[in-house]
Amino acid sequence: MTPLMKSWAPPLALLALAIALSFLMPFNLAFLTRILIMVVLVLSLDLVLGYAGIATLGQAAMYGAGAYAAGLFAIHVWADPLAGLMIGAVAGSILAFVSGLVLMRTQGLTLIMLTIAVAAICHEIANKARDITGGADGLRGIHMEPVLGMFAFDFVGTTGFWYALAVVVVIFVFVALITRAPFGLSLRGIHESPDRMAAIGVSVYWRRVTAYTVGGAIAGVAGALSAQITQLVSLESFSFTLSAEALIMLILGGTGRLYGAVLGTLIFMFVHHWAAANDPFNWLFVIGAMVLAVVFFLPKGIISASAGLARLIKGARHAGS
Repeated sequence: MTPLMKSWAPPLALLALAIALSFLMPFNLAFLTRILIMVVLVLSLDLVLGYAGIATLGQAAMYGAGAYAAGLFAIHVWADPLAGLMIGAVAGSILAFVSGLVLMRTQGLTLIMLTIAVAAICHEIANKARDITGGADGLRGIHMEPVLGMFAFDFVGTTGFWYALAVVVVIFVFVALITRAPFGLSLRGIHESPDRMAAIGVSVYWRRVTAYTVGGAIAGVAGALSAQITQLVSLESFSFTLSAEALIMLILGGTGRLYGAVLGTLIFMFVHHWAAANDPFNWLFVIGAMVLAVVFFLPKGIISASAGLARLIKGARHAGS
């Protein structure tokens, strides 16, 4: 197997898994679509945290901005899904850029708290602007045109699922290209040693702002996708819980590896779904236990552990031969 095939084998396997799940769970397409939307959000967080090393608990701010922008655009301007995705990306990137100009001058706990504050401010603005956003009742009345003018959104959710899957593939390829480009390599260097990168002439501050802006654009796409498929945007789009869950998903799969973000989202969402269905009152205990187990026994995430196991098996085979 060539190096190129090895690098793309895991994400292709996850894509095949998503397609297989659509046939195995035809009556749960809404749940599978929700997983795909979260995959886009977690991919944005992986770029920001896993590659650039920007600690944040406010990724929901850009997600919510994209959701409301796409929803309002569909209601008042044009209900084309692809145009709405672009508007969501623009809204998320603008919010990330403006806030990032301040946030990227801080580090550590201060940075984390400020990212939470940005999401909280957006939440309050959306709540107060009831005439525009619907306030606590949410933004309703979103009716989307068919995708590419051919595929109408149906009640079962078939179009929504395949539409979301196509967006995930495009976003994954886009982020993979970024992380393998010189810009992505410089982000890794900044993550490992900002002082060393600054010493060789790299503008650490502007690279971090750029990474945060691109991550915000991808989070905005996730929000726009949610608004278009569910045809509703609520204040929960800006919630701290959403940012925290995205971070947990990334930690489960492993940071700095894009398919780790995908795998972590799949595992978290399925465990969440199963635990909540079996015990609606104590399901958080299962989630907490799973996170603790991964942090203590697999600190680099499930993907890193599986990669290490594969290397051990390969080494044992070579030793046996």
